[in-house]
Amino acid sequence: MNLFYQPEIPRGANFLSPEESRHAVKVLRMKNLDTIDITDGQGSFYHAQITEANAAKCEFEILNTKSVARRPFEISIAVAPTKNIDRTEWFLEKAVEIGVERIYFMDCQNSERHHINQDRLMKIVISAMKQSVQAWIPEITELIPFKEVLKKKAQQKFICHATNEHPNMLHTAAQKNSHYLVLIGPEGDFSPEEIKDAQVNNFEIVSLGPNRLRTETAALTACQILNFINL
Repeated sequence: MNLFYQPEIPRGANFLSPEESRHAVKVLRMKNLDTIDITDGQGSFYHAQITEANAAKCEFEILNTKSVARRPFEISIAVAPTKNIDRTEWFLEKAVEIGVERIYFMDCQNSERHHINQDRLMKIVISAMKQSVQAWIPEITELIPFKEVLKKKAQQKFICHATNEHPNMLHTAAQKNSHYLVLIGPEGDFSPEEIKDAQVNNFEIVSLGPNRLRTETAALTACQILNFINL
């Protein structure tokens, strides 16, 4: 199934973007009267028929619509981007495929990357959403300060920090059908001040297991654990 993305359908758009149009007409060689499937990333799938197979502006007519409800739980992952941005991009792609509602990119005291290309990251999100055939597009943020992330609302808030003093595991601490916010630190880990600030703001210290994980592995593991306990 080739899924296309057009977020403006609810506002009356009946054509694909230039990039999506080229893919439909030039790559997939679609013609007038061929049918396509589209998502608006806002909870709806559209089955449509091409009315103008133009590689610059492929127009379509919607045949039917299917609405998809949001999940009964929400996963928010706040992660410090890695020095090697390829690793962050890998996490982003896989997290979207597995299932995540939002990703906050945060700037911590020990962060080694202080800039991100949000446009590029958004393209990865869109591609992963289409690949995994989802109707809701996750929210991603610009790089925001750690203390701003602490203000984000959630029913259950966790900070991943592996120490012998805190053997509490995420998979046992998290409750089913909740709104979660999990903080994943940079390669140099959170500073003691950040750990303290998180606790003051009602974040519970948890571990993901006995092994030391890279930032992107930890972030993906947390995402998978929360999805798994809600199966």
